[in-house]
Amino acid sequence: MIPAEAGRPSLADTLGTDARTAAKPQLAVVGATGAVGSVLLGILSERADIWGEIRLIASPRSAGRKLTVRGAEVEVVALSEEAFEGIDVAMFDVPDEVSAQWVPVAVAKGAVVIDNAGTFRLDPDVPLVVPEVNAHAARVRPRGIIANPNCTTLSMIVALGALHAEYGLSELIVSSYQAVSGSGKAGVDTLRAQLSAVSGTELGNTPGDVRRAVGDTLGPFPAPIALNVVPWAGSLREDGWSSEELKIRDESRKILGLPELPVTATCVRVPVITTHSLTVHARFENEVTVAGAHEILAAAPGVVLSDDPAQDEYPTPADVVGTDPTWVGRVRRSLDDPRALELFVCGDNLRKGAALNTAQIGELVAAELQG
Repeated sequence: MIPAEAGRPSLADTLGTDARTAAKPQLAVVGATGAVGSVLLGILSERADIWGEIRLIASPRSAGRKLTVRGAEVEVVALSEEAFEGIDVAMFDVPDEVSAQWVPVAVAKGAVVIDNAGTFRLDPDVPLVVPEVNAHAARVRPRGIIANPNCTTLSMIVALGALHAEYGLSELIVSSYQAVSGSGKAGVDTLRAQLSAVSGTELGNTPGDVRRAVGDTLGPFPAPIALNVVPWAGSLREDGWSSEELKIRDESRKILGLPELPVTATCVRVPVITTHSLTVHARFENEVTVAGAHEILAAAPGVVLSDDPAQDEYPTPADVVGTDPTWVGRVRRSLDDPRALELFVCGDNLRKGAALNTAQIGELVAAELQG
């Protein structure tokens, strides 16, 4: 909410608590009972109280459940056209097919939609927004929709956006090390089950012994994830690329406004519960230095620089999980190219990688609606 002028009470203060709530935008969280939805409710409870009603929406089987947000229990209502009555902003975290069906319904009922699915990310009439990088894009939304990027892209793009603003990004090569929570609850349950199966054994010394031990508990993965890494995330696309790899390419181009940017990505699933990591080779138009990169990253909003290998200081998923920033370490200038930097980045894929970015976009929209 825009603050009152100095020495003068705001209209909301004059009218009292009920009017303050009524004056604030009304918010719907669609997919409130899911993994990202649960994190989003926590984030909405932690950040500035800019919303009036927060209406929780989920599938009919979850209707009637009570969840806590802003310290109060709120009953979940079933997803329906009527659920969007009076809603100003709707945050969606649902499967693509649900998004495709229900996002237009919410827009038709008058809501600005912030969608975490992949349905609209590459639509030219839908901005793809990371507030630290391209907040201005959120104001131009011909379809009434703002898209939230994929969690892997979000784990690195805040740091890259800061470096691009100074040096001009010209090429990007990344390898991701993606946590199993990126595959939802099934991914987490599968890893925990497999860890139980291999714990206390001597497995991992002969071909196929881990696979035999975990049996049919592969879950959403094509190979064992315990005591292993799997060089695959997403679904198969043309010429052997995965959907996750193409998302990194296409989304980075759109967010940074570089439609021809050469991007190559290899996505790997690793036995980590939550927090994606990436190795990044970024080539720029101008010569770079480690000292200059350190200065930029240390000052960049939403970035924490943790880079002192002599003291074993660099980010790891176990230390980053549950935090909001993008963490950056292992910053080096390429040995063979004075215009290229090598980085290691970590970001919690459920927080900045999904829920937090959604909340931040919502704050941009709320400020606009109240302005």
